[in-house]
Amino acid sequence: MSLGVLLAVLLLVAAAVAGWFRLDPHPYKSRAREILVAGFRATVQLAVVSVVIAWAVKAVLGLLTFLVVMFTVAVRTAGRRITSNHTWWLTAAPMSAGVIPVVAALLLTGLVPLKGIALIPITGQLIGGALTVTVLAGRRALDELAQRHGEVEAAMALGFPDRDARMEIARPAASDALLPGLDQTRTVGLVTLPGAFVGMLLGGASPVMAGAVQLFVLIALMTVQSVAVAVTLELVARHHLHRPGPGAAPTGPPRKIRPPT
Repeated sequence: MSLGVLLAVLLLVAAAVAGWFRLDPHPYKSRAREILVAGFRATVQLAVVSVVIAWAVKAVLGLLTFLVVMFTVAVRTAGRRITSNHTWWLTAAPMSAGVIPVVAALLLTGLVPLKGIALIPITGQLIGGALTVTVLAGRRALDELAQRHGEVEAAMALGFPDRDARMEIARPAASDALLPGLDQTRTVGLVTLPGAFVGMLLGGASPVMAGAVQLFVLIALMTVQSVAVAVTLELVARHHLHRPGPGAAPTGPPRKIRPPT
């Protein structure tokens, strides 16, 4: 009972702060409302997952279904954060390119068994990390290209291919998506004690074993996130992932600009 009351109070405080200080991206979009909806959704989803995961960890079919649902929701969430047009589904490429090889390597080496109790939390962390950097890299890259469109045109006028010109502008902004993961890894144990480490300690594991598992998770996350950012950047630079409206990438081949003679 006390936990429920405290959670409700904290959620209302978060929404109140966002509303009072008008932390909204647009006049027609309320972050306070989004916070309340997110908190309610998290409550419902975790309640459902608590029931479903009991089935998923016991059967291979349930495990695979659960992982597919996780990945699908992540793709939908990331895609819609980046663009509102039909290209949102392309966010499946950076996330799968980062997550699938790492999970496959873990299974093939035997470090992680094909069991839900082990595979679901590890894969979930990797998908979550890929989702975060895909959204950040995609949004930052497209924002930068929209604001500095003239510089792209100037680079093309100097003879740069369209893809290279866009890459020069978008790459520095997109690379910032890696900063949260880098900072988390650099400060682990000094500023924060991540969930895997604390969870293993509470479960009775030795500090050395808990530290080894946490180190593995952090390095695997950096691998997944680096690949996801690189693929997202490539999709944006090649006009595959774009936004509608002014500043959006053309649907046809890029316009050629002849260099000055």
